Amino acid sequence: MEPDLVKKKKIKVLIILGAALAIIILTGLLILFFRQKDKTYRLLKVYEMAGDGEVEREGIGKLDPYTNMNLESGDRIKLDEGVFNIKADDDKYIFLNEKTELVLEATGDEKNSKIRINLLSGGITNDIRNKLTGDSSYEVNTPNSTMSVVGTIFFVCNYQENGIEYTKVSVFDGTVSTKLKYQDGTLSTEEVKVSSGKEVLIYQDENTTDYIMRDVAYDELPENVLRILGRLADEDRPLSITKEEIVKLLEGPFTVIFTYEGREFGRQTVKKGEYVAKPTLAPASGGEWDYDFTKPVDRDLIIEWK
Repeated sequence: MEPDLVKKKKIKVLIILGAALAIIILTGLLILFFRQKDKTYRLLKVYEMAGDGEVEREGIGKLDPYTNMNLESGDRIKLDEGVFNIKADDDKYIFLNEKTELVLEATGDEKNSKIRINLLSGGITNDIRNKLTGDSSYEVNTPNSTMSVVGTIFFVCNYQENGIEYTKVSVFDGTVSTKLKYQDGTLSTEEVKVSSGKEVLIYQDENTTDYIMRDVAYDELPENVLRILGRLADEDRPLSITKEEIVKLLEGPFTVIFTYEGREFGRQTVKKGEYVAKPTLAPASGGEWDYDFTKPVDRDLIIEWK
């Protein structure tokens, strides 16, 4: 009987140890699962990629991006040429211009998502399809400004010209709130709201950080931005520009008017990319047309005799 009792005790101990080990393993798996879920619950991926770009990830280095590639918060993203579009969550799209570099940060949870884009150079078109809820936020930062939105379509570009830092924010639907960022890194207490059809040009030189508000100069928008707006117009999205106006900017034809002393001297209709013909007749014996006739036409023009 004694050996059987010992045997039963050993079996009981083994069962208890096995159960304890199973609980430990299960607990570890659950912790790992929830940690992974907390890390990856946000949809953050390359929506479309065709061209020359890269993703630089901390601890890994540079990666070649591809369509449907999963992105991580903190990724440094660069597009030299081609197409690079990002999808965040299920309703936010970020379209990169060529020669663009940014750092993408995404934190929070499904109800309180926080996205911060640090635009280092170039330009991005942002399409936030639904209004943000709870404590959610969507923020774009440039060296001289910061902007936040609730739900809208807008374009941001950052560039330097003659030693001056520029940020241009063009809004096509909704409202974008902007604040000036001074050279010491502090933000202005004044919030400048940019509504649909308006754009703000923020500039910063050695002494001043300020802004100019104006109507959107659609004919100055990059072609890829106009094409994005054209696709959104096809979806009947409310925009500050019509589909017909977009097509005209993309394809022409354009009207070129020649003026002399404020009066029309003549006009031509020119297809996009073609050249305006220099009039054979001159309105006066002295002067010349104020235009470079070797430059292809990409918009309506008024050319003056000076």
